[in-house]
Amino acid sequence: MAAVNGVGLSWPSKLTKTKTPKWGFSPSHRRCNPSSSSAATIRMTASVDEKKKTFTLEKSEEAFSKAKELMPGGVNSPVRAFKSVGGQPIIIDSVKGSRMRDIDGNEYIDYVGSWGPAIIGHADDEVLAALAETMKKGTSFGAPCLLENTLAEMVISAVPSIEMVRFVNSGTEACMGVLRLARAFTCRPKIIKFEGCYHGHADPFLVKAGSGVATLGLPDSPGVPKAATVDTLTAPYNDISAVESLFEEHKGEIAAVILEPVVGNAGFIPPKLEFLAAIRKITKENDALLIFDEVMTGFRLAYGGAQEYFGITPDLTTLGKIIGGGLPVGAYGGRRDIMEMVAPAGPMYQAGTLSGNPLAMTAGIHTLKRLQGQGTYEHLDKITGELTQGILDAGKKTGHAMCGGSIRGMFGFFFADGPVYNFSDAKKSDTEKFGRFYRGMLEEGVYFAPSQFEAGFTSLAHTPEDIQRTIAAAEKVLKQI
Repeated sequence: MAAVNGVGLSWPSKLTKTKTPKWGFSPSHRRCNPSSSSAATIRMTASVDEKKKTFTLEKSEEAFSKAKELMPGGVNSPVRAFKSVGGQPIIIDSVKGSRMRDIDGNEYIDYVGSWGPAIIGHADDEVLAALAETMKKGTSFGAPCLLENTLAEMVISAVPSIEMVRFVNSGTEACMGVLRLARAFTCRPKIIKFEGCYHGHADPFLVKAGSGVATLGLPDSPGVPKAATVDTLTAPYNDISAVESLFEEHKGEIAAVILEPVVGNAGFIPPKLEFLAAIRKITKENDALLIFDEVMTGFRLAYGGAQEYFGITPDLTTLGKIIGGGLPVGAYGGRRDIMEMVAPAGPMYQAGTLSGNPLAMTAGIHTLKRLQGQGTYEHLDKITGELTQGILDAGKKTGHAMCGGSIRGMFGFFFADGPVYNFSDAKKSDTEKFGRFYRGMLEEGVYFAPSQFEAGFTSLAHTPEDIQRTIAAAEKVLKQI
């Protein structure tokens, strides 16, 4: 068993060929996994200056200045603008494997992975070849295709809660659909979400949200009428007593509880041992539905997602990112009796022009095939654990208060003593220091998410050398700041 240090919690692994969780949002002077010595085996001699050319973002600066005249803030998704970390946003030219290259010719080891989809590495040759063949037949049909059946069968066989699935075009769309479905099935109006959890930018979810809302320090969003959020109830993550109080106060009114089983949009925050099981119990007792938003964690923590990893089965699940292999995609699915309410099988309407398009289905199919390979999640567990522990050890060595942890291919760290159990804890992090660290790591050729409040991701393409270089770079930058 692996424990969350300072909390004394542990999760028994229910997988036959996988390892127990490496958690721990504890201070950096405590190991995330005291029984693991893997981080000590990392050679710290890798030179981060090897073949390093002069770092410049001149072309990126010129392109971004022009972009600001054309698009709000110069970007099409707010976190990309670097507002919380300062400095010049980089404009990417190409990606391959674990690397990104910007238009100035700088190369980076990438730990964003297009915000999660690139779990087998960027621009995978097998996926690209499959896409090339599919494109010969067309890019969008607006009609059923056999590829939808194939990916649906793969998702249903993998994810414990899903008996039927509906494909859409984004995680936001998936969460919009699943919310409407939960309300339609239960004939109840209210939902519970957790502070710092992000379920897309639909009006009912923009209440104490994470991701870019947290990054930019926005309390909520203008343009969202009170009527759209009056039935959205919120509680601190990992606080079951708060959830019990909401159910007591709103008896018979709560349709569902929706949560990220591992928070990724307020930084990386794992659940306490008893939390998910307690939420499952209280939803059943109150005839409410439990929804896991696995847009991030699906196929990343285990092939069957966080619900397989933790052994907790929700009623409904949202997916995205990985199941599209880098193309726009989303999905929601769950129990057959609930999903049969979705039109045209039932009265709950939802539709999409590009839903189930052959390109996204193809990329998803071939990505999931690769994830079925032997040792996939063991590799992710090993390299991610070494990376996270190496950064925390570098923080301790250089005198910085840091805490962090990882599970399989997902990780995070905060510039705070910790432990971090919820968004309030996360907000105690020194975001100014994170900004200095972030900019320093860019110059050393390492690309993290440009926000303290976003999780990081590894891939099958990351090598031990990538990890060594990143840890060495982190120690160098931490000494400088």
